[in-house]
Amino acid sequence: MSAIKKAAVVGLGGQARKDHLPGLAECRLADLVAVCDVDACQAAATAETWQVPGYTDLPAMLDAVRPDFVIAAVPHHAGREVVEACAGAGVHVMKEKPFATTPHEAAELAALCDKTDIELMVTVQRRFHPVYAAARQLLERIGAPYLVEGRYTFHCPDPAAGWRGSAKLAGGGCLADMGYHLIDLLIWYLGLPDRVLADTSAAAAPGADYDAEDTALVHLAYDRGLYGSLLISCSAGPRTERLAVTGPHGAVVVERGTVRRLDSGGQVAESLVREPSRPCAAATQIDHFCRVLDGTRPNPSGPAAHLPHAAFLAAAYASKVTARPADPKEFLP
Repeated sequence: MSAIKKAAVVGLGGQARKDHLPGLAECRLADLVAVCDVDACQAAATAETWQVPGYTDLPAMLDAVRPDFVIAAVPHHAGREVVEACAGAGVHVMKEKPFATTPHEAAELAALCDKTDIELMVTVQRRFHPVYAAARQLLERIGAPYLVEGRYTFHCPDPAAGWRGSAKLAGGGCLADMGYHLIDLLIWYLGLPDRVLADTSAAAAPGADYDAEDTALVHLAYDRGLYGSLLISCSAGPRTERLAVTGPHGAVVVERGTVRRLDSGGQVAESLVREPSRPCAAATQIDHFCRVLDGTRPNPSGPAAHLPHAAFLAAAYASKVTARPADPKEFLP
């Protein structure tokens, strides 16, 4: 049996506290050995809770603890710095989405990982959830898809708050942040679209000073005759997460915890329900990454796999500016 990997968590916001730290507690192949955050109070409090050393300086932590890998859950604009520091120390990285804020940054980070021979896996947890994996298999039953409809919404009381309200810091708004999960499913299931036409708004908090979109609508087209749209909003309740793909023999509808295959008349032909079990997907993902480091599993979410995501986002934002469709492939590094 392989040795247990030493893991450190960098960035101790909600995502780390909700997913990654509990995930490490439940996984079988890694142990938490340190935490790090620029906020000294947060670092100290989290270190006390999990009974590990706490740091505010990443290079100091890497030098003192020498973890096998780092889980990076930092603001989007800080992700590159964390990856560069880890690569310089020969430390592997699990990185919260998005992989990068621009296609150029994505290409440079991919090249850095290749040059320094570190593994990097983006934390798109749905790829490690049985419902979403089952949906991909069920797509084979409906024939060649011709329609895809996605919706991911919830109500954030203050979409202007913090770094997420700044398009420059976040690399975009809800489309690049929460929307990344829906984009990942789209690309995983159906590939990169040939054309996108996007529009966005930042109007949910009148009078607030923010420019990162709180709502986005993206129309999609594939040359093979598949069309559809994604609606993403961090301001419009109620919470919904749904992706439906329709073909000549029915549809596959995946929602949080449920996947259904419908026949051509819209009746349920089969379904799979998974009761909520947080942080199951996070723990599964961490264990998978440990196996990647052992060389016993492939990396399904490495840098090369996320260059299309950066291209999709760049094309969507370019389309918003020009009010014309854009080809994501033209933005691939």
